[in-house]
Amino acid sequence: MKILCVIPARGGSKGIKKKNIRKINNKPLIAYTIESALSSKLFDDVVVSTDDNEIAEISKSYGAQVPFIRPRELAQDDSNSDQVILHTILEMKKLGFEYDIVVLRDCTVPFIDAVDMEKMLDLFKKSDCDAVFGAIKAHPNPYFGMMECDDNEFLIPSKILEKEVTRRQDAPIVYDVDGIFILDSKNFLKTKKIYSGKILPYEISKEHGHMIDFEFDFKVAELLLKNN
Repeated sequence: MKILCVIPARGGSKGIKKKNIRKINNKPLIAYTIESALSSKLFDDVVVSTDDNEIAEISKSYGAQVPFIRPRELAQDDSNSDQVILHTILEMKKLGFEYDIVVLRDCTVPFIDAVDMEKMLDLFKKSDCDAVFGAIKAHPNPYFGMMECDDNEFLIPSKILEKEVTRRQDAPIVYDVDGIFILDSKNFLKTKKIYSGKILPYEISKEHGHMIDFEFDFKVAELLLKNN
């Protein structure tokens, strides 16, 4: 089976400027994802999709392929991952490369490791599914301890079951999905949607699934690195 790993990294991050190449422990953020993907030896190709020349050069310096620059229209605030993955598959096809499996790695989730990736691929290959998503048990849980505003701006429970949940442990399991998405290429090309078909979760630890969106998340990431 031919497997492509795609690492999307646009240049126009709004929350934290140049987030994808900001250094943690003297290494650009994206480098952690590139190095873990390459060292795993699981992928035929590791490609960074970016609209930014600086990100492209840094990515290549850490061993990733950047065979094309992503069009600006696919690097806007409202651009979605579906469009980016489709563009990458089609561009690689133009270059003569086709894949059975496409793996999306989010470079803002840098601590997913080779064991996570290998076990997810094993689950995908042996299961009757169209995708496997990295999943972290959500805490808080929308069935317990989370609220939202109604039309009058008053707080109401986010999720209500017929039988009241009085302990967090009794709430239905809900997942945050992030970091890594393994897709059947044929199904994706048919639906053009990452969230389509039969999807299985693969539970990863909260540490490995740590997502960097805010300054606080960078501080946590630095602490995690210092503690291996």
